[in-house]
Amino acid sequence: MNDRMFDSPVFVKSGNSLIQEIACLDDALEFLYEWPKNKRGTIYETALRACQRAFDSDYPLTAARDAFCGFAKSVKIHEDVSVTLPWMTGKGPGSGVAA
Repeated sequence: MNDRMFDSPVFVKSGNSLIQEIACLDDALEFLYEWPKNKRGTIYETALRACQRAFDSDYPLTAARDAFCGFAKSVKIHEDVSVTLPWMTGKGPGSGVAA
């Protein structure tokens, strides 16, 4: 098992409106490195530093995940997938389940 995996993934909405799973430190760093420079700010910098520290040292992985999640919430791309969406239940009209 990858020692850089998060206890639970963070889900973010990417630029093309797809939901992207950030499951490990490498995913978080890649996402942050690709974030547009003109949209970076203090919270971005804090999340980046936390992830870099966790990558380079024994900085807690949970702190890096929390910092990334805080960044995602601050820029309104965080997706809460703990709530079951109607299309996930397989019940009701238009659910894709044959009657």
